[in-house]
Amino acid sequence: MRSLAIAFIIVLASFVAKAQNVTAPATTPASSIVFVNQDSLLANYNYFKTVQTKLQGLTQKAQAEIATKGQAFQKEVAAYQKSANALKPAQKAATEKKLAKEQQTLQDLQQNTGKQLQEIEASENTTLYDRIATYLKSYAKTKGYKMVLTYSKTSPSMLYGDESLDVTKEVVAGLNDEYAKAGGK
Repeated sequence: MRSLAIAFIIVLASFVAKAQNVTAPATTPASSIVFVNQDSLLANYNYFKTVQTKLQGLTQKAQAEIATKGQAFQKEVAAYQKSANALKPAQKAATEKKLAKEQQTLQDLQQNTGKQLQEIEASENTTLYDRIATYLKSYAKTKGYKMVLTYSKTSPSMLYGDESLDVTKEVVAGLNDEYAKAGGK
């Protein structure tokens, strides 16, 4: 048992010695890899702020339209309920059919509006990604970077990056300059 433990220690020591003698393969220098803080980028990128404001405006407008139509529908239902006892069965059936159709139309409007807003948001996100990726490709080439990583507290795929590798401020400034030169479009 003792000889087995000694043999194990010798084998382990030889692996450690080999690992120390092996030189690292030729890789890119650490300075050729940088990262961008996604949270700071989005918080400070003027194009993103504009898109966010646009989407919030569209959402509020849609919600107001749906709320107005919903209130009008509720008033119709309340009026019907007050007068339902005085109506003849044929009038009741016709009114209920009309109200059911209006309710379905209102539900369809809610679903279609939600779907349209999601499509607009997806399109804007694609445009945002394309703008940032295009800029970063040019930026990395100019600076000699081989890789630009992203960091986000909400979705941390990168747990640590030395602050000297954080190029977020420089990237945000460049993106905002491009956005301003394009006339805010």
